[in-house]
Amino acid sequence: MAKYRTNLPQLYDGKFLTDGGLETTLIFHEGLELPECAAFDLLKNGDGREQLYQYYSTYAAIARDHKLGFILESVTWRASLEWGKN
Repeated sequence: MAKYRTNLPQLYDGKFLTDGGLETTLIFHEGLELPECAAFDLLKNGDGREQLYQYYSTYAAIARDHKLGFILESVTWRASLEWGKN
């Protein structure tokens, strides 16, 4: 069994921050074009990865400053063989 499996913060009364809607933020607030609303497309190049880093860093800093756990959304909700072909 993993070392911390029985001591995860979500098993207690800790508070957590979640991010605010990855694709919505990137499209409507950052002005990015995501094909078919697929954020995994940003992983293809350094500029896209930097955009993701900035997005997550903002929330991570808030969580850190307020001593909260942080649950982040994955960029892969559209990632599949069919979507990946595009």
